[in-house]
Amino acid sequence: MNSLPRKALMLLIFVSVSGTVVADGSGQARKWLDRMTRAMNEMNYQGTFVYVRDGVVETMRITHVRDKQGVRERMYSISGPRREVIRNSDGVRCVLQDSSSVVEDSLVTSTFFPELPFEKMGDTSVGYDLKLSGEARIAGKIAHRVSFKPKDDFRYGYEYWLEKHTGLLLKWVLVDTDQKVLAKLLFTDFKIGQSVDLKELESSSPAENFVAMPTFSKLKTVVTESSPRWQPDKLPPGFKLSSHNQQVNPDGVFEHMVYSDGLAAVSVYIEKKGSEVGVLQGVSQLGTNNAYSRQQGELQITAIGEVPAVTVKTIATSMVRSVASN
Repeated sequence: MNSLPRKALMLLIFVSVSGTVVADGSGQARKWLDRMTRAMNEMNYQGTFVYVRDGVVETMRITHVRDKQGVRERMYSISGPRREVIRNSDGVRCVLQDSSSVVEDSLVTSTFFPELPFEKMGDTSVGYDLKLSGEARIAGKIAHRVSFKPKDDFRYGYEYWLEKHTGLLLKWVLVDTDQKVLAKLLFTDFKIGQSVDLKELESSSPAENFVAMPTFSKLKTVVTESSPRWQPDKLPPGFKLSSHNQQVNPDGVFEHMVYSDGLAAVSVYIEKKGSEVGVLQGVSQLGTNNAYSRQQGELQITAIGEVPAVTVKTIATSMVRSVASN
């Protein structure tokens, strides 16, 4: 298996029931996803969940609160590798037993949970059939299922089980193009609102064990509305440029582009090739993420995302220097 450039590797620290049809097509499903996006950010919730990937089961505990102090969140492991992540207005801090890396990308602010920038989703019908169907009891609560079935081999399928009254996420399933489950998250107990115990926001780990996690945006990043210096001459159907950041340093310009189909996202990094041993061309797999790296002159081009390998390869191999930047 080939190794990845430093920035791409550091990015990846984080990274059952039957039911009856309860609703119709994509319109209602989109409304539920909108509710989920708002609820996961704005509501107070607390619970224990299991995360299963590659046959490995981790049990985690999360407390999420939004109040006059802003958003505060603490997540820590009960089983598996020791990890604890605290998020608040001061930023993100973590304790990780299985890595000493400091993550340098804003995507680190994501957790085990999928994030749907629903207002930017646009027309996902290009790549998915969206459906609201199924009802089940999860963690003692009734949940509705929203599913995304991919129309081609460029994306994975998703299932979201959302709490009936709030839209909060109780279960998440990721499946590949052969309908094999790649990862699954399932709450085993869940509290909402005033029943949340705020004492669980307090860490039991010594302060000196925590590592601050600076994000890409804090490292003198220039966010520009202009076209990227590098652009793909071919993209998989439905994928479009959703963000573009660049950082100027003595080694040159580091660029980061994100291409999304409204649900799945692929990050592309263009940076000066470093001296890391084992940085090779080709496909690498890290958990549910695939990456493809290639070298062009003194530059390293890497595409990485929770998508099939063919998707990252297609995007990475099609990146060319834009005419406007010549």
